[in-house]
Amino acid sequence: MGVIYVLDEPSIGLHPADNEKLLATLTELRDRGNTVVVVEHDEDTMRIADEILELGPEAGVEGGRILFQGTPAELIKTSARDSRTGPYLARKQRVTREAKAKAGDGLFLTVREAREHNLNGVDARFPVGLLTVVTGVSGSGKSTLVNDVLAAAAARKLNGAKSIPGKHRHIENLDTFEKLVQVDQSPIGRSPRSNPATYVGLMDPLRDLFAMAPLAKVRGYTASRFSFNVRGGRCERCAGDGVIKLDMQFMADAYAPCPSCGGRRFNRETLEILFHGKSIADVLEMTVREAIGLFKNIPKIMDKLETLAAVGLGYLKLGQSATTLSGGEAQRLKLSLELSKRQQGDTLYILDEPTTGLHWVDIQHLMDLLFKLRDAGNTLIVIEHNLDVINLADWVIDLGPGGGGAGGEIVYAGPRAGIEKDAGAASGYREGRGDEGRAFAHRRGVGEVGGERAGGELNFFDAKSRRTIRRSQRSDFYRRRVLRSWVQPQPSSPEPQPVRARRCLRQARTSR
Repeated sequence: MGVIYVLDEPSIGLHPADNEKLLATLTELRDRGNTVVVVEHDEDTMRIADEILELGPEAGVEGGRILFQGTPAELIKTSARDSRTGPYLARKQRVTREAKAKAGDGLFLTVREAREHNLNGVDARFPVGLLTVVTGVSGSGKSTLVNDVLAAAAARKLNGAKSIPGKHRHIENLDTFEKLVQVDQSPIGRSPRSNPATYVGLMDPLRDLFAMAPLAKVRGYTASRFSFNVRGGRCERCAGDGVIKLDMQFMADAYAPCPSCGGRRFNRETLEILFHGKSIADVLEMTVREAIGLFKNIPKIMDKLETLAAVGLGYLKLGQSATTLSGGEAQRLKLSLELSKRQQGDTLYILDEPTTGLHWVDIQHLMDLLFKLRDAGNTLIVIEHNLDVINLADWVIDLGPGGGGAGGEIVYAGPRAGIEKDAGAASGYREGRGDEGRAFAHRRGVGEVGGERAGGELNFFDAKSRRTIRRSQRSDFYRRRVLRSWVQPQPSSPEPQPVRARRCLRQARTSR
């Protein structure tokens, strides 16, 4: 007791079933007299919190204020004008799909007999031209199937990569695509020179624009004069970085503003060239929204700026160092670059948990982007645990039923609407099967996760037994069910039933 625990988004990568175990652990730490501080976007975590602080209202320079502090019950009552989180927590607002529902043309990208790691020779079908979400508990084989097998094979055949795919027999209809694009949250660059303007190709038209200024023509400046990667126009003290790198020996490197240019990256002569009273350094200090007002009559620049604004990055500075961007911002920059390209409808996009670190508002921007890519005729495959994303998918593949050796099977594959029916079926339901469907039932009010309390204790609804059970009884309830399913006679098992029962009981106690 007496310990302060600080956790930064501990629910990342966790299935809803695994997240419940995490929340039980956090609650137990609090009950032992400790203080638990969590940075989180997860709805269930917010609902069990004793106190919530919301910062905003927007990101970047448009944020930094405390919008709300209080209990979850008080946050739910706030209006959309006072809070960006309260309306979503109260379910007055939801992540929605503006794009029309789309049916496939019957063509499937099919992985045959995947046997890498814990995959048990599964055949996985991904409809071409639709948004498919792959889900399942942690360790069920999602990343193995999508990244290690499908993505590696596609990169090798379509992009000429040298990656070796995981074990499988073959992949059908891979010839349908021209290229593979994997969008993740890795940084867009590791140098201070990398920034949103250079990444989306905005610097080229900006340099051309400043080279056409009257004073630039008189002095004979070309477009290269306005590049901080080339000698001549940049500050040579910092080599165009705007900062000086300080070697901290065994610690991470630190950066200090350049004493010569003051972080503006260019020398005095270059900064004397102005466009509507703004130098190239002034433009790079502008946010996307501010730049739209300045360059509204220049279509070549406006196309790039409007794409950045459309993905929810209007608050971002054009010259902001790539090393300071969050994973979600880097991911949306990559998607905006794809949107700015001419779409041919022959690209396979693969995303691994793209909602990591994203608020509901950001998830809405992300889903709008994904459906724009889908409507252009592309195929998208997303590994995800977020229920809002799964709810909007065209096709869902659920792996399980458990993790590790207990996983590696396709529990469900089909349209989004069918997963709930599959989870609630009286026959063929196994423990772990239909976790996504049960979670959707919770969200629809059948048994609200983190919302229904009895005597101060959280209740949960079990789809198979149609019973509401308390959290304190939940572990024993499921342990007994799993044990009963394990000790059923197994004709193909050479192990005697009493020996199997004792072994399974030991495993259940260990995993409890």
